[in-house]
Amino acid sequence: MGAEFDQLRQWVGRKESLTDTITAWPVAALSATLDRKDPGPRHGDALPPGWHWLYFLETKPASELGPDGHPKRGGFLPPVPLPRRMWAGGRIEFLQPLRIGDAVRRDSEIISVESKHGRSGDLVFVTVRHTVSTGDEIAVREEHDIVYRDAAKPGEPPPQGKPAPANAAWRRALVGDPVLLFRYSALIFNAHRIHYDLDYAREEEHYPGLIVHGPLQTTLLLDLCRRHEPRPVQRLEYRALHPVFHTERFTVNGNPGADGASADLWTANAAGNYAMTGTAVF
Repeated sequence: MGAEFDQLRQWVGRKESLTDTITAWPVAALSATLDRKDPGPRHGDALPPGWHWLYFLETKPASELGPDGHPKRGGFLPPVPLPRRMWAGGRIEFLQPLRIGDAVRRDSEIISVESKHGRSGDLVFVTVRHTVSTGDEIAVREEHDIVYRDAAKPGEPPPQGKPAPANAAWRRALVGDPVLLFRYSALIFNAHRIHYDLDYAREEEHYPGLIVHGPLQTTLLLDLCRRHEPRPVQRLEYRALHPVFHTERFTVNGNPGADGASADLWTANAAGNYAMTGTAVF
């Protein structure tokens, strides 16, 4: 990718700003999607950590979408030619709560574009820094890592996973069935076909099933903390290691740290291997 990669590096430093309003309906809808029994959201209620992903949604016209359902490449994000685009991980600081009714702004900047070669072929990592503000106050600082990679060959088995702990102080079991994946895709206006179009996922990207979204797994890790820890998460680091498919029963897990101020978090697939890992600080 020599000369082609040099062109992609020109996207470093590119910026965009978006505005939105924290409205109540997406909060109620995500609460239902996560099978929570929260009271109805009201003006002034604090947004749970991570739920800012319900806002600043990309609304490209249908004619500007690529064959995978994502917007055609070459806008704010660089036009990486590799076919698979995945949520790789990130780091988030929650500095103060966003509240229903707030007018908010998200300033984004591409801070790095890196090329690597792994066992599965070429990889390109793009890191975007987001700053979410209300008024003159910064509420969320975030760095989001995106990985682009070669498509798997037909019949190629997924990479072998790393076994996760068999026991956890906090544990929730779920199935990422098509209803859950559809509702979450609709909430974040994500048309990526690997999450709802089984024929596409199998025949074009050669996955054995639909993919459970990376941000959904991250949201479930944060939600697990809410279910077991009264203090809100102040920082989260997370990394996606292995896909979870819609045919699997997977678990969302956490172990409080010995320091009393943090927790180790992970999702594990049906084989008991790590899918996503994370560390939360309260």
